[in-house]
Amino acid sequence: MTTELAIGLNCVIVAVTDEEPRVLLVEGDGGLALPSGPLDPERDRTLELALRRWVEEQSGLDLGYVEQLYTFGNRNRDPRERFGAPRVVSIAYLALVREAPLARGGGARWVACYDLLPWEDWRAGRPAALDRAIAPGLTRWLAASIGGQERAGRRERAEIAFGLHGAPWDGERVLDRFELLYESGLAAEAERDGAGATGVDRAGLGQPLALDHRRILASALGRLRGKLRYRPVVFELLPESFTLLQAQRLVEALAGVRLHKQNFRRLVEEGGLVERTGEKNPHTGGRPAELFRFRRDVLRERPAPGVGLPGLKSHG
Repeated sequence: MTTELAIGLNCVIVAVTDEEPRVLLVEGDGGLALPSGPLDPERDRTLELALRRWVEEQSGLDLGYVEQLYTFGNRNRDPRERFGAPRVVSIAYLALVREAPLARGGGARWVACYDLLPWEDWRAGRPAALDRAIAPGLTRWLAASIGGQERAGRRERAEIAFGLHGAPWDGERVLDRFELLYESGLAAEAERDGAGATGVDRAGLGQPLALDHRRILASALGRLRGKLRYRPVVFELLPESFTLLQAQRLVEALAGVRLHKQNFRRLVEEGGLVERTGEKNPHTGGRPAELFRFRRDVLRERPAPGVGLPGLKSHG
C-alpha cells in the first residue's frame, strides 16, 4: 500500500516585546497553532516564497529574517492520517520580527513563549514547575521503567535535560526537554495523542498547541539560543538605535537567564558588535542612556560574531 504524502510549511515567528519573547499563533482545527500552509507546486516557485505568501495572508506580516529550521515527518503527527488522510511532512522555518499589528479577522495573535514552555524561563529563579510537577512526574516515569538498564538510561536523560541532581542546566536543550515531557506523559499532547497516561496533573506545564507545534516551537527556541553564541541575530529584533541595557534584556529574554551587566557591555563593545550613535535616550527614568547601533562591518571581520552568554548569573 502506497502512502500519499503532502508537503506543508510551518513558521515559528518570534518577536521580543517588553522583555518577553512572543510567538505568533493562529486558530487552527486543533486549537492554537503555528502559522502553516501547504506547498502549491504549481504556484510556488520556492519554499520560502510560499511561506512568505501565506504568512502575509494569515497575519498581514511581511517577514524579514527567515531561515529553514527542520523537517518534521513523524507518522501520525497529524491525527487525520489515521483515517486515510495523507502523511504530512512539514518543513519548518524560523523568522525574527519586531512585533507589529496583525491583520484583523484572521485569528492571529501574539502569545508569550514562556506561557507555552514555562520551565524554560529562569530569569526570576528556578521555575516552580520543575519541583512541583516535572521532577515528581519524571520520578514516576523512572519507576515505571522495565529493568535497571532502562531505568538508568531514563535517569541519565532526565538529569541531563532538566539539570537535576547536580547536573548543570543547558539552555539549548529545549527540544530534549519537551520530548522527555511527551515521552513521560507530562505534556498534554501525549494524552491527546493517546500516548500518555490520563489523569496526570499538568497544572503549570504550559498551554498545548495543535498537532506537534509545541515540539516545533521547542526546536526553534533551542536553535535561537544556540545562535546567540555565533550569529548577531538579536539585532534583528532591536530597533535601529538602542541602549546596551535594551540589548542585554533582549538576550536575557531569549536565553531565559540573567547576565552580569558589565561583562555583557564589555563583550558587545570590545567585540566590535556595536558602535556609538552620538545620541542619548532621555526616556530611561534616570540619567539619559547612550544609544548604540549594530556595526555591520563585524560580519566581514569574523565568522562567528555572536553575543554569547557572558557572565551568566548563578541560578541560586
